[in-house]
Amino acid sequence: MDNPPVRGLAKLVQWVGWLIGTGLGSGLSPVAPGTAGSLLAVLIYWRLPLQGDSLAFYLLIGIGFFVGVWATGTLTTAAEHDPGRAVWDEFVGVWATCLLLPKEIIWVAAAFFLFRVLDVLKPWPARRLESLPKGWGIMADDLMVAIYGAVLLNGAQRLFSFYN
Repeated sequence: MDNPPVRGLAKLVQWVGWLIGTGLGSGLSPVAPGTAGSLLAVLIYWRLPLQGDSLAFYLLIGIGFFVGVWATGTLTTAAEHDPGRAVWDEFVGVWATCLLLPKEIIWVAAAFFLFRVLDVLKPWPARRLESLPKGWGIMADDLMVAIYGAVLLNGAQRLFSFYN
C-alpha cells in the first residue's frame, strides 16, 4: 500500500530545496542570475533588523551556508556541477561580505559590488574550491571570496574612519 504523506513530504522537501537553492527564484533570472541573487540578498539584509556584527547575523550566515550546501546540492546533476540557477551561494556570500561593516548604504553597496567582482574573478583558492562535490563546491568558493571582500572592506572602513 502506498504511503502518500511520505511522497507528499518528499515533494515538499524537494520544493523547499529548490526554493532555497534558487535564491527564492532569483536564480531563474534570464540575465545574470548570480547578480539577481546577490541583489535580492542585499535587499533582504537591508530590511532585516540585524547589524553586520550581531550574533544573529553570524548565525544567519552559518546556518545559511550549511542549508545552502544541501539546497544547492539538490540542483546539481551529472551534467551540471554548478547550475546557474543555484544562487543561494550568492546570498550567503554577499551577507558574509557585509560582516562587521556598518549597515550604511555606501558599505552595503560596496559589499555587493566587490563580492560580484571577486565572485567572477575567483582568486586563489576560491577557484579550486569549486571542485568540491555538489553543494560544497557551490557554497565554498563564494564563502572564500566573501572572506576576501569582508577583509578588504573592513580594512577600507577602518582606514576611512581613522582619517575622519
